[in-house]
Amino acid sequence: MDSAVEVVAFILGFIAWIMLGVCIPYGYWKVSTVDGSVITTSTIYENLWMSCASDATGLHNCREFPSLLALSGYLQASRALMITALVAGTLGNVAAMVGLKCTKVGGDNYVFKGRVAGVGGVCYLVEGLCAMVAISWYAFNITREFFDPLYPGTKYEIGPALYIGWCAGTMALIGGCCLCCSCNQGTADKQPAYYLAPRGTIMSATQASRITKSPSEAGGTNYGRNAYV
Repeated sequence: MDSAVEVVAFILGFIAWIMLGVCIPYGYWKVSTVDGSVITTSTIYENLWMSCASDATGLHNCREFPSLLALSGYLQASRALMITALVAGTLGNVAAMVGLKCTKVGGDNYVFKGRVAGVGGVCYLVEGLCAMVAISWYAFNITREFFDPLYPGTKYEIGPALYIGWCAGTMALIGGCCLCCSCNQGTADKQPAYYLAPRGTIMSATQASRITKSPSEAGGTNYGRNAYV
């Protein structure tokens, strides 16, 4: 495994994990639009957990969504996918730290460390895929309602939290691909060398074993005493 590629992949995955941790509780997943409004007295913004409103004086008022089952399907799925992404990122960070060559965890067993690094890469890929699906699905519903002329409710625009999530998902995917592609490189060169005895030594041992055998075992023929005269 290339140490530089591993370190870069781990840094990307770790930063993506931090950005997801910032993105999930961030309030501005979607913000009410000012398109077509001459005077705006209040701004409504929402995330996966609550809806907030702020007026012109800067006063903020938030309320949590009352019931999970009363929420729309895409909002419930986005919650589950983002939590799954955060858990997968945590497991990926632990596995990547163990699998790095520059760490002492796992000893000098580079085959084991390579496999653990590959598991970390898979976790990063799961993190990135879950985050990208959740955020893209959420953004799709925002744009669909925005461009629907018959939609009766409040129309929203994409908030800054979604851009943070997209960046985090992209970084997690890149880090996962780097770890998965590099986990098997160089493991064969790091295997412990085995000692092979020279061929001459093996032949000498074989000849010595033949010499130590009795005449009956070696050739199967008994010679008389006169044969040595």
